[in-house]
Amino acid sequence: MRDELFIREQNTRGRTVPMTKEAVRALALERLELSAAAHLIDVGAGTGSVALEAALRFPDLRVTAIERNPAALELISENRQQLGCRNVEIIAGVAPLPLPDKADAIFIGGSGGHLTALIDWALMTLNPDGRLVLTFILLNNLNDALGHLQSCAVSQLDCVQLQLANLTPLGSGHYFKPNNPTYLISCHKEARHV
Repeated sequence: MRDELFIREQNTRGRTVPMTKEAVRALALERLELSAAAHLIDVGAGTGSVALEAALRFPDLRVTAIERNPAALELISENRQQLGCRNVEIIAGVAPLPLPDKADAIFIGGSGGHLTALIDWALMTLNPDGRLVLTFILLNNLNDALGHLQSCAVSQLDCVQLQLANLTPLGSGHYFKPNNPTYLISCHKEARHV
């Protein structure tokens, strides 16, 4: 889905609500392996771009979007209504938090400073062989997550760096305006990790 399809208003302080960009979202959704999934949890959902695109691609998928920022919660709700995603439940709160059932896939796009606790919670919340995907722009978060996951019962641990640039007008020509690098970690919860 094109980024332009999502409402991305600015909050009252002039700062935009975070959104997982199109190319990063495409890889994250691929790594989440949602074709056989019944339940996806999106933690730190921002504008809801990952949760909502997943819901549109897989209409039978139940999606839970967790977000703590009131401005972001409003945007997720508006985007859900605009895109007609009835299979997305929005939870206002701070993860880790108790949920009534397990998930087949969890995407963590924002950690709110609770990264290792979120990873532990995600692994407890995932069904055996469930998929966990995390994205970061900060190197310290990447290092903390990789270090922690290497001590957890996960398999197929993988990490990629995405460096994207967009064609942008400049005077009478164009140039490629670079975006910040994004790091994407993906893994599977081992079946023995219950």
